[in-house]
Amino acid sequence: MIILHHVAQARSFRILWLCEEAGLPCTLRHHSFFDKSLRSPEFLALSPAGRVPAVEIEGQVMFESGAILEYLAETRAPGLNRPAGDPDRIRYLEWLHFAETAAVSLAILTQHHIVLRQDHMRSPTVMKLEAKRLEKSLIAAARARRGDGVCGAFSAADVALGYALHIGRRFIRFDDPALQDWDRALQARPAFQAALAKDGVPQIYTKDFYEAPDV
Repeated sequence: MIILHHVAQARSFRILWLCEEAGLPCTLRHHSFFDKSLRSPEFLALSPAGRVPAVEIEGQVMFESGAILEYLAETRAPGLNRPAGDPDRIRYLEWLHFAETAAVSLAILTQHHIVLRQDHMRSPTVMKLEAKRLEKSLIAAARARRGDGVCGAFSAADVALGYALHIGRRFIRFDDPALQDWDRALQARPAFQAALAKDGVPQIYTKDFYEAPDV
């Protein structure tokens, strides 16, 4: 049994999506960023930074989304893994963790557009810089795809990267043909749509697009 502690639109969506791809039963525990539940002693015992995801897997707890993806692929979703000895192992690990490069830009953009509520706290320069960095990261991933994913067949790396694309549409425009093709392929995946249906009411990104103000 997998228990996933989840906030709609957060990185815990990666885990929800992988479970749908692999057909893994997953019980969702929905949380909110806008109350104190993630700071409770009970939740901090699961995730010391008070963030999602946290998962409970047969009595064990994990709280880092990239590590959770890697572990679940290795132990419960072999079709989404590239094990030791696989010729694509290095490529798989590289792109799985490259998703964090895009995630850093997403986090900074989210801080400046959404979390920092007063205009004087925000930096239009940072917004524009990180949007460009995000765009470059996503284009690199889009152009690395070889068929369904960066390793040919779809893998956990594509879940991690695909989440960045999914949220990235809030901050960059998909003008590059490679981004457009990737987005169409992502939207067509039944598991992605199934995960979206379970994601919950949007809490973080309530606008379709967040435009950086003019400098």
